[in-house]
Amino acid sequence: MNAAPTIIVCCVCAVSGLRAQTAGWQPAPGHTQLPIWPGAAPPPDARPVPGPEEVLSEAKDHLVAGRPWTYVRNVAVPTLTVYSPQGRNTGIAVIVFPGGGYEILAIDLEGTEVCDWLTSKGITCVLLKYRVPNAGPSWNQPCGCDRSAKISMAFEDAQRTIGLVRFHAAEWHVDPHKIGVLGFSAGGHLVALVSTRFERRVYAPVDSADQASARPDFAVALYPGHLFDYARDSLNADLHVTRDTPPTFLLHAENDNVDGPSNSLSYFMALKDAGVRTELHLYAEGRHAFGLRPTKFPITLWPRLVETWLRTLGMISGAGSSASP
Repeated sequence: MNAAPTIIVCCVCAVSGLRAQTAGWQPAPGHTQLPIWPGAAPPPDARPVPGPEEVLSEAKDHLVAGRPWTYVRNVAVPTLTVYSPQGRNTGIAVIVFPGGGYEILAIDLEGTEVCDWLTSKGITCVLLKYRVPNAGPSWNQPCGCDRSAKISMAFEDAQRTIGLVRFHAAEWHVDPHKIGVLGFSAGGHLVALVSTRFERRVYAPVDSADQASARPDFAVALYPGHLFDYARDSLNADLHVTRDTPPTFLLHAENDNVDGPSNSLSYFMALKDAGVRTELHLYAEGRHAFGLRPTKFPITLWPRLVETWLRTLGMISGAGSSASP
């Protein structure tokens, strides 16, 4: 990629390869869903799916704050949707990874509702619908698939998306030095992966967007899972924490009955030992998968804590960013 004509061609591919996605889950009117991999070829390490992408609602047995929530399964074509800030633009962009055990994506509870909050604060939200190609209706049911392969596909999608946001920073009115990631549950694990393994792409680069840095400038992991290896009683060996790991915000409920607090605690200690700026909030009550819907538990006020933390990092100031349109 040293020749100028090659670079120009790749730049065109990176832009023209993003076209509206029409199948399966769709964002609200006014927002366009874009595939993250260019062309008609399948994404790297693509796996077969048991059926078409489906959008379902959990309306009875697992209400959150008394309300149903929507999830997507059988995701084989990963996409991103850009939600622009309301009012002033801080220049910050946050890529959101919904949770779902790498089997489904809680697309509203841990996706679009988060974007509504972020955009109200002047932050660009990029919602990633990453691959969960072989999924059942619940992460508590066996998926009959290779979980490590599913995580690898999601990791590829996440790395690719960080590069795309940085590549399109000017077009999307984003400061390329203020691009963060935020994820829930399995999405929190994805946050840790992209935060600790950003030195090289885990897939063969496809265009100029893959030349942009895949390192987030900050990271937020909410009730993350898969960070703690219970067999080894230590941090997951896939996480390579160094002093270059981005500043990280962690939040967990002590009574989380799906992904226990050892996940956040072990990651926090590794970050602290590496000299990374990190903040951990551990609450007695809250359990798992509450998103940002307010309940009687104080843990659901976490968005205010994140806003304060972003100010502490210098990401948010009193005035809007020059990145504003």
